[in-house]
Amino acid sequence: MEFQKGKIDGVIIRPLSKFLDSRGWLCELFRKDELKDQTFPEMAYCSMTYPGIVRGPHAHRNQTDLFYFLGPGNFEIRLWDNRKDSVTFGSFMQFYAGQDEARFVLVPPGVVHGYRVIGTVPGLVFNAPDRLYAGWDKKEPVDEIRYEEKEDSPFSF
Repeated sequence: MEFQKGKIDGVIIRPLSKFLDSRGWLCELFRKDELKDQTFPEMAYCSMTYPGIVRGPHAHRNQTDLFYFLGPGNFEIRLWDNRKDSVTFGSFMQFYAGQDEARFVLVPPGVVHGYRVIGTVPGLVFNAPDRLYAGWDKKEPVDEIRYEEKEDSPFSF
């Protein structure tokens, strides 16, 4: 399958504002009044990725990811709408975020996503998904469809 550049239904990308003062900066990550009820976080984690490394691509059957790309580091982000019932099925998005352009990115279930750190500085990502990893007490199957090692995958960097 070939993907075409275009918006993806349900994906939200918005700038994050850093409020600077003499102590440093502050950035609001989550406000209950800015998200629909079904996308409220159930957990949160940070990950650090080295320059040139790709995380993903993968998708979730039920989980919505709420990514915060603040820096340090900058990222190339790619999204593919692989949901057969979506009005934007077959769409592809590529954009940049991180230290130079802080962004919030909401990735709904079924949208394949991945990112790569660009430049020479490791990248820090904060994620607050709406599902617990491996369920309550980590006793359920992990909700991931992984594409990283599949030959002839249309999802690549």
